[in-house]
Amino acid sequence: QVQLVESGGGSVQAGGSLRLSCTASGGTFRGYTMGWFRQAPGKEREFVTVISWSGTVTDYADSAKGRFTISREYAKNTVYLQMNSLKPEDSAVYYCAAMNYLKSEYGRAETWNYWGQGTQVTVSS
Repeated sequence: QVQLVESGGGSVQAGGSLRLSCTASGGTFRGYTMGWFRQAPGKEREFVTVISWSGTVTDYADSAKGRFTISREYAKNTVYLQMNSLKPEDSAVYYCAAMNYLKSEYGRAETWNYWGQGTQVTVSS
């Protein structure tokens, strides 16, 4: 069973950038599809982005397209979320997630098998 640990969250002003990291252990990182979700207070957890085990397939929520980039580094068992041009509405707890294989309903949180503990991102105006 894989364990996921996020890092890199923090506070930033609107227009700034952050890079989140998620390091996996206890499983075969190369075999997992990885993703990021976020959850703001009083809202449901929402899909942000996904990357396939090979790194060749990625997808983004409309809110993230053109601003966020997901990538993975196999040697470090780590997936990254580079977030640029941040907006106050990006403020949320960001969660790393893993699934055993890329499923068609990757946009639904219920589809994912493993979760990290989350890291807070706060964007001030």
